[in-house]
Amino acid sequence: MRIVLGLEYCGVGFCGWQSQPQGCGIQDALEAAVSAIAGGKTSVTAAGRTDTGVHAAFQVAHFDTDAQRPLTAWVRGVNSHLPAGVAVLWAREIDETFHARFAATQRGYRYVLLNHPVRPGINHGLIGWHHRPLDIEAMNRAAAQLIGQHDFSAFRAAECQARSPVKELRLAHVERRGDYLLCDFRADGFLHHMVRNLMGSLIQVGAGAQPPDWVGEILAGRDRTLAAPTFEAAGLYLTHIRYPAHFSLPESSDRWLFA
Repeated sequence: MRIVLGLEYCGVGFCGWQSQPQGCGIQDALEAAVSAIAGGKTSVTAAGRTDTGVHAAFQVAHFDTDAQRPLTAWVRGVNSHLPAGVAVLWAREIDETFHARFAATQRGYRYVLLNHPVRPGINHGLIGWHHRPLDIEAMNRAAAQLIGQHDFSAFRAAECQARSPVKELRLAHVERRGDYLLCDFRADGFLHHMVRNLMGSLIQVGAGAQPPDWVGEILAGRDRTLAAPTFEAAGLYLTHIRYPAHFSLPESSDRWLFA
């Protein structure tokens, strides 16, 4: 039997999604909790591997089990074994052709950025920060050049293990809400550090250090060393995961503060 879970988590205090020898991954916590309810060691596969300090307003994961449990056990029971920063939102039994990672047709991230002279205190670790005023019209002109299928080598981490740097970016948009910028990206897939690298360059444009066309030139040049440094992880959230309609799964959560 295959079970699919929807979950959310705060990345603070974890070393990313993926299981680590020291047990600091969110995957480690979730597998231990699921195993406790299943009554035996259970492996869990997620839609995407978020990095250290990155959060998920919506993550999807699946596992296989022979344990007969009500679906509520995979939510409330698992949550009773999870650390406070991780929560299962829902659980469903699903066809075994479903795969949380490989069946996904689109993923989405949002970067939440405080644009204010004074650094955040109460939201430390949960939002990014840039102290100089940012021009979102310039940022959106730059972002528009990223839409479509491109080789994103210029925004790819050196340690990225993706087989190809070619991705189709379907949405790249910046919206201002008071002192906050909400920066949304959706694509068929993302490279390691891709969104944080895009953010670094878009902020350079918003701050007036580079013109909007510079982002298109960087993209075409495929040279990571010419783009801006990788921006901090704190404000990055996995927010959307889309699957084929026949699986009948939600693609986002309505519980999130920055929805």
